[in-house]
Amino acid sequence: MRVLFKTDYNQDIKFAKHGGYVFWYALLLVAVFLAPVALDTYWVNELTRVLIYALAGLGLMVVTGFTGQVSLGHAAFMAIGAYTHAFLLTQGVPFVFSLPIAALTSGIVGLMIAIPASRMTGLYLTIASLAFAIVVEDLIIHWESVTGGNRGMAVDPPALFGYEIYAAWEYYYIVLVLLIISIALVLNILRSPLGRAMLAIRDSEISAQSLGIRLARTKVLAFFLSAIITGLAGGLFAHFIQFLSPETFGILLSIQLLLMIVVGGLGTVHGAIFGAFLIGLLEASISILKDWLPPAIGTQPGLEPGLFGLILVLFIIFEPEGVYGRWVKLRTFLESFPFYRRNTFKRQRSYLKTERMR
Repeated sequence: MRVLFKTDYNQDIKFAKHGGYVFWYALLLVAVFLAPVALDTYWVNELTRVLIYALAGLGLMVVTGFTGQVSLGHAAFMAIGAYTHAFLLTQGVPFVFSLPIAALTSGIVGLMIAIPASRMTGLYLTIASLAFAIVVEDLIIHWESVTGGNRGMAVDPPALFGYEIYAAWEYYYIVLVLLIISIALVLNILRSPLGRAMLAIRDSEISAQSLGIRLARTKVLAFFLSAIITGLAGGLFAHFIQFLSPETFGILLSIQLLLMIVVGGLGTVHGAIFGAFLIGLLEASISILKDWLPPAIGTQPGLEPGLFGLILVLFIIFEPEGVYGRWVKLRTFLESFPFYRRNTFKRQRSYLKTERMR
């Protein structure tokens, strides 16, 4: 079992805790950068979709996993980013400018929503975020001069400095680089006073307030940052699907994003990545499974959301720490074998905030 002796404060703020982290993450980066060389176009597109989901899940993780504010309306921020980006492209704005503007627009809308929503918690915040997603979807349908309404809206191909990107592997690298930058940004924020305040609010708002943390300000900033990252994912998603329609950003997408971070591991950056890969594989598996099921079952319109909801409930009941939490337990078991305690690897009971006060 590895033992770390810390002799410098800088050791606490390093991304890599020891040499093992450097080796394995460097190997992972090499693998993802070389993936288009070994995969065909179909799997490169699938991997690109997973990376976009990971970016959107990372945005939701900021407000739900790190701040403790459950949101069911983050599909709306993806829609705002996607439609803003597509509209700016039709007006002749270059890709390198329209994508950041779209992300910032999503963040500004999130800031406007977060100011009144910062007074809500729990179920009330969830209902408010869901209502916001419904309002955005209706706005997209009725604002036909900008969004095209139910007719939809075609998305121009991305272009970097006059070079149009059509190949799947080229767009894959754009998404990958932006995801790595976003992960580095979130990790740095988590090590800052803002990030520590977000984690404190998630664990106990009363304790955080007693320490002098401004709850409303921290929640608003977390929502703002979350909306920016999710809007960025929406802009990238617009190029991936190449055609925008209101039903693309419905409640099912919000459920998928929430499922990602819960299944992957709530409160961890790894959880957003793991969850995106699992959901991406699950969607492909459901599409294949529909061809093998009887028509009475495979053609049911609610099959996919029903399976998503069932998986979410099962993970909440049996493994609330997600896939990453299970991996941490397995890694600890392997490191401490045979000197381990059996109870260490059992699921511990989670307490509600009201129960902590007793």
